[in-house]
Amino acid sequence: MKAFITGGAGFIGSTMADRLIKDPNNEIVIYDNFCSGKMGYIEKHINNPRFKLIKGDLLDLPAVKEAIKGCDFVFHFAANPDIAKAMIETDLDLRLGVIATYNLVEAMRLNNVKKIAYSSGSGVYGDVGYTETPEHFGPLLPTSMYGASKLGAEAIISALCHMFDMQAWIFRFANVIGENQTHGVGYDFIRKLKEDPKKLLILGDGNQSKSYIHVEDVLDAILLVSEKTNDKVNVYNVATGDYITVTEIADVVIEEMGLKGVQYEYTGGSRGWKGDVPVVRFNLDKVKKLGWKSKYSSKEALTRSIKQMLGNKIVLNS
Repeated sequence: MKAFITGGAGFIGSTMADRLIKDPNNEIVIYDNFCSGKMGYIEKHINNPRFKLIKGDLLDLPAVKEAIKGCDFVFHFAANPDIAKAMIETDLDLRLGVIATYNLVEAMRLNNVKKIAYSSGSGVYGDVGYTETPEHFGPLLPTSMYGASKLGAEAIISALCHMFDMQAWIFRFANVIGENQTHGVGYDFIRKLKEDPKKLLILGDGNQSKSYIHVEDVLDAILLVSEKTNDKVNVYNVATGDYITVTEIADVVIEEMGLKGVQYEYTGGSRGWKGDVPVVRFNLDKVKKLGWKSKYSSKEALTRSIKQMLGNKIVLNS
């Protein structure tokens, strides 16, 4: 395939690029505005004739339209990486999520590019406590602008696919973690503890409980599901099937960093920030029927990703 990867210098996008470039039949076009992406994640591919980097913004429709020419499969990972920032910039996710996705799919339509895989998330389900949400769950009432933008982008992709004979694979991921993280609770804890190894500030009460999935499992799911399913719009939950609390994540980080006697300080309340969903549960029956299952549990994925981040100078020096 000739793949077009938005956010391709970011966390999931760069890891997908690493995976796809291994196949000599694949060509890759990275499209990234580098608001959070890092050149260090992709520079090893720069001299590969099957790799092309385009510095561009999805809000620039003419640029996207030109960049996507000749591609046949789109992997859409670009998004606002700072969920809490919407509290002070309420249109951020509208621009970087909804409008950016419209421009991308419109550029696909104008260039007759028919297939897209989209990285959505659990935020579309809203705050439903311990309910294990299947893909057909509703009503969908997001509690954050990030979740709303993911749901809006899903709707735009669905509409244009039905109107213009395109095809989509929409993935509602748990919290994705791994070596090239640019944000997230484990990433934040490492940075805080490097500044002060005696004290760790934890947002909320530390009991927030979610699934954390390693990016390697995410890539496996994307590639397997897009190969094995063929509906107009294919929607799949992807998670580990188990859960871990924020305090337990802090314990893992401290153990991997070899620290002792760290004092936890909690900001209090059940949520880390306004719009945070403290408990997320997924129903995974649909993806399991295709034969997919995560290789790593949430704790195993966290331990692996923390080890990887601690050994990654690009992550720690950013």
